[in-house]
Amino acid sequence: MLNRSRKFAWLLLVSAAAPLGAQEQTEAAAVVAVVQSFHAALVRGDSAAALALLADDATILESGGRETKAEYRSHHLPADIAFAQAVRGEPVTPEVTVVGNVAWSVSTSAARGEYKGRAMDVVSAELMVLGRTGQEWRIHAIHWSSRSRNRQ
Repeated sequence: MLNRSRKFAWLLLVSAAAPLGAQEQTEAAAVVAVVQSFHAALVRGDSAAALALLADDATILESGGRETKAEYRSHHLPADIAFAQAVRGEPVTPEVTVVGNVAWSVSTSAARGEYKGRAMDVVSAELMVLGRTGQEWRIHAIHWSSRSRNRQ
């Protein structure tokens, strides 16, 4: 008989390997909608809409630092909006995994443009962790990293 932790690990492995059912596809689509809405809000310069998609306990990791939602609002958010408006990337559909009321979204992208007088040609990676309360998904953590496309 499997002990409880092995049984849980086995169930996770089986569920990760199984094709998504209709409910999981619906949940994954809802997560993608939140992630894409967040990015669209940045491009529109709508900080209120972007912040509304973040959970109160959200943590944002970027540029080697860690910020709370309040710190992000007053520190990096304006720069993220300016960057999103100046440097356009190709639309990306993230890869999403949903396990109960938790989901994570993973994507990579490329973008070109000019920001603060400098030509930008970057590749980026993004990880977002979302949680569901009732029917609403909110972003609890974001981790962004990027590098110049010219740097291998």
